[in-house]
Amino acid sequence: MIVIDSTSPVPPFEQLRAQLARQIQEQTLAVGARLPTIRRLAADLGLAVNTVGRAYRELEEAGLIETRGSAGSFVSAAGEQGRERAGRAAAEYAAVIASVGIDTKEALRIVHAALTKGLAVPPAAPEPNEA
Repeated sequence: MIVIDSTSPVPPFEQLRAQLARQIQEQTLAVGARLPTIRRLAADLGLAVNTVGRAYRELEEAGLIETRGSAGSFVSAAGEQGRERAGRAAAEYAAVIASVGIDTKEALRIVHAALTKGLAVPPAAPEPNEA
């Protein structure tokens, strides 16, 4: 179920994209599942056709869905491959973090910064037992 919060500061296309991506990643939407047409989903959600179209385009660019012309849009098998690739990258990152001696909290802050488009990593807060 997709819910668009009109009071959210997050644009509707991004809310839709994120919810569909989450459903694909959690396998609520299985590989090969046919998505509603852009017009149908726009009507169901009370959104502009271009809003839904943008969400679908971004999902397609990410490899999560594929459009097969007039047959429609479907959940792509590449989405599962992307999850496997991300898992391998995470394992490699964990190995690097361990080899250079960075603690888990700092490692997660680095990842968070990278995921939020490279925003500066704020300085680490001292641990309660540090003086």
